[in-house]
Order: sequence, then C-alpha cells, then structure tokens
Amino acid sequence: MGMGSDMYRQQILDHYKNPRNYGEIEDATFTHVGENPMCGDEITIDVVLEDDDETIEAVAFRGDGCAISQASASMLTSELRGKTLDELHAMDRDDVVDMLGVDISPMRVKCAVLAEKVAQDGADIYKGDIEDVDITRTEEDDADVPDDA
Repeated sequence: MGMGSDMYRQQILDHYKNPRNYGEIEDATFTHVGENPMCGDEITIDVVLEDDDETIEAVAFRGDGCAISQASASMLTSELRGKTLDELHAMDRDDVVDMLGVDISPMRVKCAVLAEKVAQDGADIYKGDIEDVDITRTEEDDADVPDDA
C-alpha cells in the first residue's frame, strides 16, 4: 500500500464521518430511494434542477449504510452539482471507483455504486425514460456490477 492509497482511505473515512450534502431538499425536482440488500445500505437522493430542466443545481442524500456507500454518496453529490442529467447518465462503475480512489472488492462495488444508480434511476424516472420504480436495488444491476459480487 502506498501513501496514495492511505490518503484516499482517509478521504473515504472523512466523507463517511462528515458527509457532504447530507439531508433533505424539501422542494426537490425529483427524489429517489435505493438499497443494497446484500449490505443493508439505504440511500435517498434529492435533486433540484435549474430552469433548463437539465442541469443539476443542488443535490442531497440521506440514509444509512457502510462507509463505502455513505462516502460514495457524499462524494457523488459534491461531484454532480453543475452537471447535466446526460452527464449523470453517462457515469459508470469506473467513474465511481476512480472518484473513491481505492480498489474496491467485487463485494463492495454494489455499495460504491448505490448512490450513482439511485441518482440515475431517479433522473430516468423523472424524464420518463423508465417506468416508475419505488426502490432501486443494486442486486438487480447487471451491466455495471459483476454478478459474482
């Protein structure tokens, strides 16, 4: 383990203990809930869009879970402000792992990508691209998360 890995581990712990954008946005443009039943992670994401109905103006999350899921949600919500829904949709597992800065075991990838999937599904439901689902579950992902995770 190099010093770089230790720095990223400290960053993950910092985001877990002092999450950014934690809370609720009452007048959100859309809100979506997700869970990772394998680990017990639960996350709700609120998004406010700018007047163009495409650019993310504000984003917040709340929930409980392991350090990886909560730190990932904290980092992602900071990253999303100012991005478009298309940029959000283009994100994948590698973007989340790169953002975390450490290698994630296959079992923990579902924890790491939960917030990304919740935000993406919420945006897709809002835009009418997918039918409304009550809860996003990472166990149902097939393209981004290895089946053997």
